This record gives sequence, C-alpha cells and structure tokens, in this order.
Amino acid sequence: MAAPAYHDPSQAPFDPLVDLAGTWTTDLAEQYLPIPGMPAVKYECLDGRLIVSPYESSANSYAAGKLNRILAPPAEEAGFLACLTVNVAFSPKRWIQPTLTIVKSLPEPDVDVWVPTDQVLMPVEFVSPSSRRKDRIDKPALCAAAKIPYFMEVEVRRSQVRSEVKLFALDIDHYVEVAVAGAGSRFEIEYPFPVSFDPKELLPPQPR
Repeated sequence: MAAPAYHDPSQAPFDPLVDLAGTWTTDLAEQYLPIPGMPAVKYECLDGRLIVSPYESSANSYAAGKLNRILAPPAEEAGFLACLTVNVAFSPKRWIQPTLTIVKSLPEPDVDVWVPTDQVLMPVEFVSPSSRRKDRIDKPALCAAAKIPYFMEVEVRRSQVRSEVKLFALDIDHYVEVAVAGAGSRFEIEYPFPVSFDPKELLPPQPR
C-alpha cells in the first residue's frame, strides 16, 4: 500500500490514522481501510474525522443475527432488503455503519461499497448505556436530517435478561417514537412492513 504523494519519506513512517486525520473521504477509505495489523473494527466518519470503534458485544452480535432473520422475510415481501453492516454514506466525508440496515435497493455493482441515504429505508442500531455515553455520532439526528424514513433502536442487556426494541418514524426533520416493546411482550408494526415478534427472542439462551 503506497503512501500519498505528499508524504515526506524522511519523516516518520506513513500512518493513515495520523497523516489523514480530519481529511478522510470515501475515496481515502477505499484506499487505506481497513488498517493493516489492526483488529477488526468499525470505521465511521464525521466530517472527515475517522471514528474507530470495536464491533458489537457477543450478545449484541447474537441478537443482530436473530433480528436480521426476523426482519428479512417481511422486508423482502414488501420489496426491501435486510442487510448486515453496510456503509451508509451521507456525503464523501460522512458515513456510518449501522448494526443492520433495511435498504430499498442495492447500489450499482461498481459502487456498492457505499449505500446512499436515498436508498436506505431503516437503519437498525444496537445501543447500550455505555454507547449512549461514548458514541460520538448522533446517528438518529444524522439519519433524520437525511430524510431516512425510519430508525430502529435495539437494546439487549444479557445480565438482566432484558431486551427492548423501539421504532421511530420521520416527522418532517426529526424522529418520533411509534412503537416500543420489551421482552415478554409483542413488538408489532404495520409500517414500513408488517412484523410481529417478542424481543425476548433476541436474548441468547440462558445457561443450563
């Protein structure tokens, strides 16, 4: 992997996390990400600032897989597609990687690394008390500003045997909560496509 033409080889070795700080774009991301030698992480970007975070916890990963299997059939029946992690691009200098994403359609094959916001129906984000404190990107605000019709938020607390799913719908320029349910009750919606399930299904089996 070559360093940029402006890098002075007499200086410290090229480090994209340092040398490209504040200037990241989708083009640079395609050229330099993932960073060789780094653990597998999520790469998101806010106005040229690259934000690196670890992948979801094992409990969230399990729940995401279960939820994707729940949402995929009704989404496809309605003409949409349920995807795992994708790059939702707001601009060349701003993108996020939701846990799951329901898209209206896939991008063209030659540009399918980046999903433009007008093709996104509903990002699905898994949250936790720590992520709410530490998250440096207000994803609902970004998605609402981009006029993405729906946003789903999921919280799984394995130690408390607790799970909750919330659906938000766009109201002009912000989201309003339109459905919520916790473990032991039914999460039921008709839009953006009909689905009904108990959020308890997202919890991993308890040890015997």
